[in-house]
Amino acid sequence: MKSDPVNVQHRPFMTPIWVFGSGGFLALGLAIFAIWLWGTANATTVIVIRHAEKEAGSLVDPQLSAAGEARAALLERMFGDPRGPGRLDAIYTSAALRNRLTVAPLAAQLRIVPIVAPADDPKGLARRVLREHSGGRVMIVGHLDTVPLIVADLAGNGDIPSIDEHDYGVMYIVTVPRIGRANLLRLNY
Repeated sequence: MKSDPVNVQHRPFMTPIWVFGSGGFLALGLAIFAIWLWGTANATTVIVIRHAEKEAGSLVDPQLSAAGEARAALLERMFGDPRGPGRLDAIYTSAALRNRLTVAPLAAQLRIVPIVAPADDPKGLARRVLREHSGGRVMIVGHLDTVPLIVADLAGNGDIPSIDEHDYGVMYIVTVPRIGRANLLRLNY
């Protein structure tokens, strides 16, 4: 009696090695992608404030009042540790004297020269800060009408309330990640 030949399919010898090797390359590729994503996902923190209290009167470019000088000193105490974690990388201000005087003590303490930016382009200022200081910490000193616009552009949120004319202590902290949505915190100082 003769038996029927059985069709036996043999897998090539190299198949398990090939599958294992391609899985290793895939894992290596995913690890490199995760490291790249982690390294580029840093966030930019922007602190946006209004200038401190100004002298009353009809001066074109008024100086700070005594209350304004006290608020400027408070900013220096809050953010002025040059060795501490979270040190500011840059300070942006308009050309107005009250804005420059608001950050003068802080800038002197940190040994940072404030960058004077035009007050008439808040959207451009927000883009500039995110572009030039990606992953850094920046303070912007604006005006009654520009602070909400800057914050709205940074946060991608158009629901930023206007600031009362007599309110000088509003501080917005906007954290803008490269990937995802911005976080917004409003404080009074």
